[in-house]
Amino acid sequence: MSEDFVEGNFLGLPESGGDIDVAILQLPYELTTSYGQGTAQGPAACLVASAQVELFDDRLGENLPAGSTFLTAPPWDGEGGSLAQQLDNITSYLQPWFQGHCFPLALGGEHGILPPLVRAARQHPLVEGDLERLTVVQIDAHADLREQLNGETYSHACASSRSLDLGIGRLLQVGIRAYSKEEAELIETDERITTFFAKDTQSTLHGAKHWSQWLETLSGVSGPVHLTIDIDGLDGSLVPATGTPVPGGLTYWQVFETIQALFDAPNAVVISADINEIVPQEGTPLTEFSAAMIATKTIGAHLLARREGRWTATKKPDSDNSDTQASTFFSELLADNME
Repeated sequence: MSEDFVEGNFLGLPESGGDIDVAILQLPYELTTSYGQGTAQGPAACLVASAQVELFDDRLGENLPAGSTFLTAPPWDGEGGSLAQQLDNITSYLQPWFQGHCFPLALGGEHGILPPLVRAARQHPLVEGDLERLTVVQIDAHADLREQLNGETYSHACASSRSLDLGIGRLLQVGIRAYSKEEAELIETDERITTFFAKDTQSTLHGAKHWSQWLETLSGVSGPVHLTIDIDGLDGSLVPATGTPVPGGLTYWQVFETIQALFDAPNAVVISADINEIVPQEGTPLTEFSAAMIATKTIGAHLLARREGRWTATKKPDSDNSDTQASTFFSELLADNME
């Protein structure tokens, strides 16, 4: 542990002031979980585990922060008397970091954080209000394409469906191995969705072929991208404490290869990322440490893209780095749906 280690900061990195290059955002959101509990404690646990992650990035050839400025932002305050109000409050929390001046990485929290992240991405200069420009790349055990779960349309099990409803142009999924008939039919019929199932990519006979096709698909992505990593996309042996662990998932190195291929894609700009469904684990920090490692690799890939010209700041932050207009989008949307 270095002498300038700062407890509570991601990787223990000090904050040097000046323009922020990477913002670590904490979303302790847990309102619609349907099996295991504890995702509200996930972001804080991930920060604690990150203190044990090595700072050296072999692709950058140096230690993080590699000349960049990191900010570990205060966590979302959890306020909101209803689900819609909480989604709006999350959106308001996120919006200042989607001005194009930095790379925001959110730690969750259940996967219900995805629609507010997509809504916040709408204001990014590369999106310019047109979410059809945005591609979402999803690592997950579950398709999250349900119309509702237990009567709730904004359940974590509906995160990708609601993102499509918001208008994203393309959804690329990998690791999927737990899904309903309804979701299978949507994957088959909605041309915006491309899904690589775990039964194919993890096959002992033909897995290498399907995995190569996945990496080639990522290399061909163009335009702005949001990367969402539900850590249950990894095999359950690596993240046993996540809300809904499922066997037969991706290896750590497959997640790393996905991150690398996406950030290296010559025509894509990864504008943001999230790592969600982190749950603290009793007896061993394996789950939150796996999440911290993935977060570190994601940031390293971003910094390399920045260095090699695949990411540049598109706007200077406002002087107070805040968005004064609170979101009411989800409250209005859900109120209209109830009429």
